[in-house]
Amino acid sequence: MKQLYLCLLLSISLSFLPESANAQVSNENKPSEATIEQLSIYPNPATGEKVYITTKTNQTKRIEIFNVLGKPVLSTSLSGTELNISSLESGIYILKIKEGKNSATRKLVIR
Repeated sequence: MKQLYLCLLLSISLSFLPESANAQVSNENKPSEATIEQLSIYPNPATGEKVYITTKTNQTKRIEIFNVLGKPVLSTSLSGTELNISSLESGIYILKIKEGKNSATRKLVIR
């Protein structure tokens, strides 16, 4: 009897779900992002004061770092591979890297 009641309750509950709950997300209108080839960020997680960012072409990069709340905490240009992160506290950050017309977003953990 309990199983029948549970099945009945479940089927009634599911019938009241809005149609949008079954909608599929399409990314046809999403602009394509050209990614940076052979992007490497190390060490990650970082424990020191520096992080190294390398790419296939190693051109000058524009680096923006955001905290988990989306607040910008560091913005710089990087012509080499060494990024000084000594001003950042331990935590999780989002890196936005632009190199020429290409860009990439990565997570950085600092311990």
